[in-house]
Amino acid sequence: MKSMTAFARTQTATDWGNFSWEIRSVNQRFLETHFKLPENQRHLEMKIREQIKQALHRGKVEVSLKLNENQANQAFEVNQTVLQPLSAAICEVQQTLMEATQINPLEVLNWPGVLGHEQAGEGDVMQRENELMAGLEQTLDALNAHRQREGQALAEIILQRCEAIDHYVNEAQRLLPEIIATQTEKLQQRIATLLEEYDEMRLHQEVAILAQKLDVHEELDRLRTHLTEVRHVLESKGAIGRRLDFLMQELNREANTLGSKSADSRTSQISVELKVLIEQMREQVQNIE
Repeated sequence: MKSMTAFARTQTATDWGNFSWEIRSVNQRFLETHFKLPENQRHLEMKIREQIKQALHRGKVEVSLKLNENQANQAFEVNQTVLQPLSAAICEVQQTLMEATQINPLEVLNWPGVLGHEQAGEGDVMQRENELMAGLEQTLDALNAHRQREGQALAEIILQRCEAIDHYVNEAQRLLPEIIATQTEKLQQRIATLLEEYDEMRLHQEVAILAQKLDVHEELDRLRTHLTEVRHVLESKGAIGRRLDFLMQELNREANTLGSKSADSRTSQISVELKVLIEQMREQVQNIE
């Protein structure tokens, strides 16, 4: 079980320099990826996306790559295809706006695509890409390890809430015979007061109707069944967040029905406590992959 909230950062040193990957993830219904890559590594985006899909199932994921190449190994070249139209645009602006200041050449070099590195050999390029992708895999492993630690903590919180719900369900089960007996006695007193002659058949009919209304055994049984399923899902592998979210809805439905059928303040309070615990679990489930 994994949380969707995690962070990982790795740094790798190579012959040509060093690079660092940084990945942040937060909860999201589906897998959503955002990249911040150096201009000369944009072509790796599809490979990066596929590698993330293999490692993660859900979450909003932000991926950042920073390169720091050895200056001694760098050979710069100006991309004339980008520079020439940029220079023409600058001249046009300066001719139109007399107050325009002179452009600093260093600012022009910072324009995306103007300054590039001398093309390395095909073998060097492939080696660099392999090193970058290996670094990404290492960072994803660290991210998943963080997700698993967070997921384990969330699982413990959810299991604690399941234990508390079990306690309240058992308490409601214990109170049912007493509540039905008390309501039957009240009904018997009302009927005896309203009828001049005591009608035992009428009493049995009213008691049967009352018992049907107060019978929440099915709701309590379904609550137990859903809790068993929650515990089972928590032990499963893969993306389980949506399944747990569905179970939270079902638990809440049974707790609401228990409250609507309640004829005693104690079971009404139990219904309220159940809904509080279920909501606490639902908030944690939102962060589970």
